[in-house]
Parts: sequence; structure tokens; C-alpha cells
Amino acid sequence: MGDYVLQMTGISKSFYGVKVLDNVDFMLERGHVHAMVGGNGAGKSTLMKILTGVYTKDAGEMLIDGKREAFGSYSGANRAGVRMIFQELSVVPSLTVTENIYLNHEIKKGFFNDDTCMKQNAEKLLSRLGIDVSVDSKVADLSVGFCQLIEIAKALSEKVKILVMDEPTASLSDGEVKRLFEIVKTLKGEGVSIVYISHRMNEILAIADEVSVLRDGKHVVTEKSAKLTIPAMVNYMLGDVARHSFEYHTKNPLPNAQTLIDIQNLSVDNLVNDVSFSVQQGEIVGLAGLMGSGRTEIVEALFGMRNIQKGVVKMMGQDVIIKKPGDAISAGIALVPEDRRREGLVLSHTVKDNVLLALFKKVMHGPFIDDHKINSIVRDSIVKLNVKTKSADVTINTLSGGNQQKIVIAKWLKNNPKLLLLDEPTAGIDIGAKGEIISIIDEYAAEGNGVIVVSSEISELVAMCDKIIVLVDGKKQGELSRSGNINEEVIQNAIQG
Repeated sequence: MGDYVLQMTGISKSFYGVKVLDNVDFMLERGHVHAMVGGNGAGKSTLMKILTGVYTKDAGEMLIDGKREAFGSYSGANRAGVRMIFQELSVVPSLTVTENIYLNHEIKKGFFNDDTCMKQNAEKLLSRLGIDVSVDSKVADLSVGFCQLIEIAKALSEKVKILVMDEPTASLSDGEVKRLFEIVKTLKGEGVSIVYISHRMNEILAIADEVSVLRDGKHVVTEKSAKLTIPAMVNYMLGDVARHSFEYHTKNPLPNAQTLIDIQNLSVDNLVNDVSFSVQQGEIVGLAGLMGSGRTEIVEALFGMRNIQKGVVKMMGQDVIIKKPGDAISAGIALVPEDRRREGLVLSHTVKDNVLLALFKKVMHGPFIDDHKINSIVRDSIVKLNVKTKSADVTINTLSGGNQQKIVIAKWLKNNPKLLLLDEPTAGIDIGAKGEIISIIDEYAAEGNGVIVVSSEISELVAMCDKIIVLVDGKKQGELSRSGNINEEVIQNAIQG
């Protein structure tokens, strides 16, 4: 019998008569990392919101250190040592690192904040976690990855017994992920118990002691991670659908296919040096490499977001000059950015508004907006991309990550681009939505268009790409094709240089 810090048994929860958790059990051992996986609607978030006091359960029992608990608020859970790091960052950009860490639980000296004490404590905390950043830095000046690490520091600024991490690596570089894993090991050694939610299968197997799989509100299996494989986890999560989620489908050759884009000797912002490759009509080309290899810089340069210092870009044999996004759009190029929430969407606007972001010229009838055309475009996008939403008029921040990403893709597909640039298109998306997005990309290419895709998930590149360009330190290391040997091991070895 394990030493369980948390025991949740028979947990059920319904919303408006729809059961989202059905008699779920979840046990967390002290000082262990327990991963929780499942697709959209599996019940992961609801279960964790019950643990952290955001929701109340309809049935079941929750014990923490053997004591029955039922938190009525998030602050109540915090007082009991239960904290959660949410996927959506809650840092305040205008405040310093210290001010963010102690926001809403400031250390007082009389009636005033003890700034000196908070700064000293913050420095000790960051040093303990190995986070190399000044406590006086404004969060607005930090990278997204550092902001995520500050969120972790904030959660640990008070006594923590149970820490829930929701997609903690979604915005981290390879080096920052390594730093996070070291932090997790440190916390385990201090007796902190961690619930780890992630869609990255390799990551889960590397960091977790146990894995629990939820599907459709029910507990499917809990197993030691050492006994699991990625295919086994995917099968538990999706059942029969899993067989087809990450399989490469041989494409029928397009008759009279031409070179869609030809890139020669591309150099970008001293970060990409002399890179050449091409994309044929109907072809999906992957850019593989570690963070800093030049992958993102290439797609941003092709969309006019970075300075092309040297090189020639031809679309259908014609030279194109790309100095700004408008030039790229005019040339038939679209970009789905890495950070959809910051760069691809307006989160406070509706699904309809976001679909139309790049389409206003197409929905004008003279000086007026054509409501009939708007509704037709939005309805068609929702149906064609299988976007799960109650209506087109709900704010887009209420949708899951996978459905948000479909909307980012939809707004560009309705612009009829000939070349789609995708930077980490499935980051923070569940395994089922990943399969759907891969299918959308396949269908787009089959219509005679071209795709350049950046992904840190090598399994995704293997599943969708006809050709893979390997980048190391801003230079082209090699080119892999289906006629050769594209597999995860070959790519992994190549990107190490």
C-alpha cells in the first residue's frame, strides 16, 4: 500500500444534466509525479478543479493526508497546500518578478509591504529552483518561457503539499524544459507531490512515476510509466481511433505539379545562414531541429516578420520580395504562429470575429458588410474543420486549445493561400485534435497547395511530411525524403548535429 497524500474516490460531476466525471478514482503518492492524460472532454480539468476548490463535486470522497476535505474555494485549497499552475499565464507584465511572485500574499511589515524581505526571499527561491533571472526584471521584458518558470516560483512561494502543473512545457525551449525537469526532481526530493498534465507523450514517460488515463469522464487505467509505451497510451486515450492518428498516408502524385516555392541561400537576422530548399505543389515539408536551430526564424522571414538579409525567394518561378506580412499575404502565403493565444487570436472576441480577422475585404458589399456572406463563411469553417463550439458567437477563449487552433487555421484557409506556414501547430493540443489537424493539413496539400511545418514533436513530422529539412545552428544539415529513410531515430540523430 502506497503512502498517498491524495485519495479521490468515486468522484462524479455533472453540468446542466451532462455527466462530465463518472465515478472517477485518483490516487497520488507522496513525493511522486503522477501524469494525467486524456483528450478534450476527458475530465482532467474538471477533476483538478475539484481538487483545487474551483468546482464542488456531486459525489465521492477526497482525502488529503487521510483527512476528508472538500474545498469551497481556490484560496481554501491554497491554504491546505494545494496549488495549480494553469496553462494560461497569470503573471502581470507591468510588475517585477518579485511583485509577481508575492502578488496577493505580500509580506507585511506593519501596515506596509516589506519589499526588502520579499526581494531576498524571491532571490533565494529563484536560486533554489535554478532560474537565472533578476528579481527586479519587469515580466514584460521576459520570454514566455521565463514567465512560465516565474509562475512555478509563484506557486512555490508558499508551502506546497500538492502541485498541479497544466501543460507546463507548452511555451518552453528545450533548455527550459530541461530546467523544469530538474526543478520537478528537486521538488520530489523535498516531498512535494505533483500532478502533471501534458499532451506530450515522450515528456510524460520521461518525468512521471505513474500515469492515469481518463476518457469521456471515466477512469480508464492507472499504470507505472515504466510499463507504458506511447502507442499504448494513445490506445487507452482514443480506443480504435488511435490506429490512424499518427500514420503517414501516401499521397497520389499531382499531375503537372510545379515548384510552388523555391528558397535559395536564405540568411535571416544572423540566425539563419545560407539555407536552400523547395516545396512542390501538394507537398508537406517539415523543418526539424532543436530550439535555436533557425526553424521559426525561416517561417517568420517568409511571412515578412523578420529581415531577409540574403537570398532569393520564388513563388511559381517568379521572384517575390517579402519585407512585411502584407507582401507575404499578397504572394499567397499564410502563417499559423507558434503562440496562437498571443499572435493568432483575439481572445476576448467571438469565434466569428476571429474567423473573419483576415477576411474583411471578402465580406464587404460596397461600403457595407455582407452579413449573409459572413454567416456562410463562419458556418462553413466550423463544419469543415469540425470545430466544437456551442455557437459562433461565444468568446474564443472558452474553446479548447485544439478548437482554437482550428479557428486560426480556418481564418487563413478562407483566404485561399497557396503556401501555409505552420509553427508548432499542435502545441498544447490533445492527441485526438492533433490527428484532426494533421488530416486538415493533408487535405489542404492534396488540393495542390504547399505546406512548411515546424514541430518539436518528431512523431508528427514523420506522420505528415513528404520531406524533412534538418537544421542545426541556423544551417541546413540535411534533407530527408520518403524515398529514403524518414523515421524518428534518423531525425533525432540528425538534429543533434
